[in-house]
Amino acid sequence: MRYVSITPEEKQLMLKAIGVDRVEDLFATIPENLRFSKTLDIPEAASETDILKYFRSLGKKNASAEDFEYFLGAGAYNHFIPTLIDSVISRSEFYTCYTPYQPEISQGTLQATFEFQTLICQLTGMEVANASLYDGGSALAEGVLMAVRTTRRQKVLVAQSVHPEYRRVLETYAANLDIQLQELPFTESGCVDIEALERLVSEDHAAVVIQSPNFFGVLDDVEQAIGLSQGVGALAVVVVSEALSLGLLKPPGELGADIVVGEGQSLGIPLGFGGPYLGLFATKDKYKRQMPGRIVGQTVDSQGRQGYVLTLATREQHIRRQKATSNICTNQGLCALMAAVFLSVLGKQGIRELAEQNLKKAFHLRKLLGDSLVFSGATFNEMVVDCPEDPAEINRQLVNEGIIGGLPLGRYFPERSKQMLVCVTEQNSLEKIQRFAEVLTSLKVTL
Repeated sequence: MRYVSITPEEKQLMLKAIGVDRVEDLFATIPENLRFSKTLDIPEAASETDILKYFRSLGKKNASAEDFEYFLGAGAYNHFIPTLIDSVISRSEFYTCYTPYQPEISQGTLQATFEFQTLICQLTGMEVANASLYDGGSALAEGVLMAVRTTRRQKVLVAQSVHPEYRRVLETYAANLDIQLQELPFTESGCVDIEALERLVSEDHAAVVIQSPNFFGVLDDVEQAIGLSQGVGALAVVVVSEALSLGLLKPPGELGADIVVGEGQSLGIPLGFGGPYLGLFATKDKYKRQMPGRIVGQTVDSQGRQGYVLTLATREQHIRRQKATSNICTNQGLCALMAAVFLSVLGKQGIRELAEQNLKKAFHLRKLLGDSLVFSGATFNEMVVDCPEDPAEINRQLVNEGIIGGLPLGRYFPERSKQMLVCVTEQNSLEKIQRFAEVLTSLKVTL
């Protein structure tokens, strides 16, 4: 609906109704010397047509992944998105829906969420998933809080190779909750240091947190880490920031993970500067009552007809505050729907083929970069490379080649100020991968 302002006559009627002659009379109690008496330094009012033209001109200044060849990942990935997703989420029943408290009028929303949960369980190999969280960082933090509640222990081992921003969110959550976070180092290969894990983990730990593929793109020995964690009664929390990797890798659930958390942006959600993204959260059935957020379940009504309801929603709005599992007050419903459509449209085979393309193209770039690679561990679609100069300066030069380069690691690891994290997806053509490697090689020569 377009905004329609009130007329001068209507304004006078309103002022008369409240007993004043002018709008200024409403501010009579504010001393004269404290009032702003100057004219605001803003442009004059413009017509709707001119305003629309102005904002369209601003919009044209924005760049998108489609305008460049994109080699940036680190938790936000440039993947194929089926056109069908836009068609489904553009239906008003989905994009205007609210929390489905009244199941009799919310069956479509509830079913879509139930399907999302089912697909996430199949993808992660876990037994139960919730109706999504905000993003990967908040999902990790909630997973650790759940482990602390479940084990009644306060220490948590967190691998340094977990996404630095996820770890920062976790630190914020834990700061005033008496949760002790300890760092778990990684080896020269880029993998979690299993020997250090075996030495550090104890019966005082509530959880051990690892990520695979980790922040550096390296695949960790998830099964061994899970075994060592559970051997002392700690819950194994596995983080997945590149959900598409599960199209090829053995799901964490099949490896024995207790909690799987992660970011679902790869599953049909476009790149965004700050989101909205999609937090994934799945666990074993025996822990479901400790899950944050909400769970949609399938049931039957009094006439035996299949239906869907909010089965578990253990937050402070529904139960006593001290019994709440979290203060998560919403779910990323529309993003969860996008992920559900993406997974169902591509299917098991399509997801695998997409993941294979990522693996093969990333392997091609690894061969081209050769000695520039920092870590020797196996990877999926990301890798860390040495740079001859400041990566930020190299990225500025790459932009002139129509290329968005990798993520400079110095902002998170000062000792790695001349390294960048590079990602290759199915969207990168072999020609552009070749060109990217050539540009980096030529920079080595000229710099």
